[in-house]
Amino acid sequence: QGCFVFKPTTKKRRLSEKTAHDFRSTSDDSEDTELRFVTCQSLWNQVKSKTQQIQEDLNKQLLENLVSFLSRSHSDFQEKTTEWTCRMKFREIPTAALVLGVNVTDHDLTFRGLSDVLQDNITPYVALMEAKDCPGIKNLMQKLMGQLMNCDIDVDSLEDEDAVQVSQNKIRCSMSSLISWYESVKKKTDSETPSKKRNSSSRHWQSPPVVVIFKDMESFTTKVLQDFIIISSQHIHELPLVLIFGIATSPMIIHRLLPHSVSSLLCIELFQSLSCKEHLSTIIDKLLLTSRFPFKLGGKVLQVLINIFLYHDFSVQNFIKGFQLCVVEHFYSQPLSVLCCQLVDIKKRAYSLSHDQCENIRRLPSFRRYVEKQESGKQVALLTNDCFLKEETGKLLEDLHVYHENYVSILRCLHVFTSSLPKYPLGKQIRELHCACLENRVWETKEYESSLQLARMLNKTDLVTMLQQCVEILMSSSGKEFDKAAGKLKEFLTQFQNLEEASQEQDVSVSSQKELQKKTDLYHLQKTLLELKESRRSKKLTKFEMLRFEVVDYIDSLVRKYLVPADDRTLHEIVYFNTTTVLRGHLNAAPRTALHTALNNPHWYLKNQALKCDGGGISNKAPDICIVYKLHLECGRLINLVDWLEAFSTVVMAAEEPNTDAASSDQVDDTIHARFIRAVSELELLGFIKPSKQKTDHVARLTWGGC
Repeated sequence: QGCFVFKPTTKKRRLSEKTAHDFRSTSDDSEDTELRFVTCQSLWNQVKSKTQQIQEDLNKQLLENLVSFLSRSHSDFQEKTTEWTCRMKFREIPTAALVLGVNVTDHDLTFRGLSDVLQDNITPYVALMEAKDCPGIKNLMQKLMGQLMNCDIDVDSLEDEDAVQVSQNKIRCSMSSLISWYESVKKKTDSETPSKKRNSSSRHWQSPPVVVIFKDMESFTTKVLQDFIIISSQHIHELPLVLIFGIATSPMIIHRLLPHSVSSLLCIELFQSLSCKEHLSTIIDKLLLTSRFPFKLGGKVLQVLINIFLYHDFSVQNFIKGFQLCVVEHFYSQPLSVLCCQLVDIKKRAYSLSHDQCENIRRLPSFRRYVEKQESGKQVALLTNDCFLKEETGKLLEDLHVYHENYVSILRCLHVFTSSLPKYPLGKQIRELHCACLENRVWETKEYESSLQLARMLNKTDLVTMLQQCVEILMSSSGKEFDKAAGKLKEFLTQFQNLEEASQEQDVSVSSQKELQKKTDLYHLQKTLLELKESRRSKKLTKFEMLRFEVVDYIDSLVRKYLVPADDRTLHEIVYFNTTTVLRGHLNAAPRTALHTALNNPHWYLKNQALKCDGGGISNKAPDICIVYKLHLECGRLINLVDWLEAFSTVVMAAEEPNTDAASSDQVDDTIHARFIRAVSELELLGFIKPSKQKTDHVARLTWGGC
């Protein structure tokens, strides 16, 4: 089979090359490159520390449950209770089945945190096993003993002969050797001085258990797991062993991999981690929906990252890496990103702008729109007076910061209403609502109109609960403009409490609400809405319905005032990253294009001027595989290896002086021949050629066209 590559238009390629060149020249020639780098680094360090704190908080409950499980298992072994005696009789091994989900790339962080917690507080004997390192039971035992015995070596014991032997791997890898080592370590710990014993007991338990973590259980072969479990169960009365299985799919995989005779040797307890979607929602809520970090993502950029998360890998770590890429790309490509800083530093940096930076501000599309709305005298001052522009820039950036604070508060209030509606017209998660508000004016969408209609049919209990939540959000907000709004919502709550409706009218409202909740499909929902609309035309609204309409209209007015898209704000380009094409180019890999570029033009990646060739020539300084690749592009379906070798030798020897020594010439030919064979083998490995059955001294070409 062949691999066909389609070449894009020259216009698009030149445009992308020009954009990349503009980014480089902008970064190189800018006066404040160092300040931008420092600001970017400081911002990312803050984001990184906040992210780590969030992940620790999310995994805290899971780690506490695992520690409690280990504590119970360990206490049974240490006290030799009836339960442990019974378990020992049946040779059951305490096992924790840790279901982490399909986001495999995030598992390393969880296991690393689990290992650190165990080693800091419970036991130093923790081993992390991966399937790629354990193809057989012998490899598994070697890896296990290597990790456990290295845990026992510290700075104070490096002079001990036993430690030296351990480091040299002179101990036979078997379960009996592991038990002997554990008993010797235990005796050594018991015979320590009281001061050392006190220090060690403060960190680890007495007779600490041996914890073996299988990070990717699904990838282990059945025979390896069976043999290890059977061998371990025979020595469970001598070694306090605890197993932790990392599971990405379902707990049923344990019974699929292990027969009943083996799985019955495990005393399994199930642990479930937080779902990756909830993890992502928390990350977005704490990182993006806050005024703590001045850098923001545009709606389309955020949607690209979310789509990659939902349709590719469910990896929160990859989402964070994409966010980091956006931060770096924004500070690299935007000369005015030096103003993307905390509120306290905005005026200081605005007043220190140079004339060129002032001109960059005047070129921003949002600033041009702002100037056009001003009176003629202020327009002249903004376009000609740098001092006036700096002062105005500081005010505009402060207004943008206030906009972010107000935006987040009203967004949360709107989410309180929309998340409780049937069918979730604007989405159930706040990130979906955030993307909708960033991309366009949300109040002009059909989904928003549908949400308002559904909100006008809410019952009194739900409406009062939502208003109370909105009051709490507005009261906790740092925005000074929400005191009046919070007072208005409290007034609505008071009116609801004092409201008394006729029982007949209340029954009608409740029945319509129940009918609405029963019929949640789109057809019956529209039908119910039309019936209620017609019924309201023919009868007079009750006091409750009038107050409900008034509440919804007031929330609508807050939305129209504070949830204006960021693109409509002046100087939004300074803090918002909206370049989706650059982000897709980095995250959505095009391996065929990248491979062709690397082989056809190695200067693009290596940045070596000696490799730069104009007019499609072939440089003899290029790597051998690049020379062979460019020569094979000139051939047809079948390539003669002899002709190919001669062409390769001609290119390689082009810049070398002719040598009259025949022996030396033969030696050079052998070297070139070996280099050619290796380059051709690499091309075959990459899938560009394959051996031909038609002619033994020919190879068949598999790819056609360029990129």
